[in-house]
Amino acid sequence: MTDYLADVKKYDAGATDEVVSKIVKHLGIALRNRDSALVSCTDPKELDRVKAGWIAKKLGVDDDKTADSVLEKVCKEMAADHTKNRVTFYYLVAKELGMLGAL
Repeated sequence: MTDYLADVKKYDAGATDEVVSKIVKHLGIALRNRDSALVSCTDPKELDRVKAGWIAKKLGVDDDKTADSVLEKVCKEMAADHTKNRVTFYYLVAKELGMLGAL
């Protein structure tokens, strides 16, 4: 758990263990496999899954323009990180949408 929190804190020093734990719990079994524990910003199908499963279903944002804009911003923010941790990616998406408190 501390690894996830440490990775998130590279992008948001104010990240809390509580919020990161909720994202880890939501992702569950997906984090056990290295491939599914990472997000690929170059794979449109991957971004569609994030949009449908996290942004629309969990966060309740169903506006495609907003979702696409947020995904683009987070991909740019994490561009230097070649292994984009799914927990960190989801955290940054929720933060960008102002939804961290809703988790």
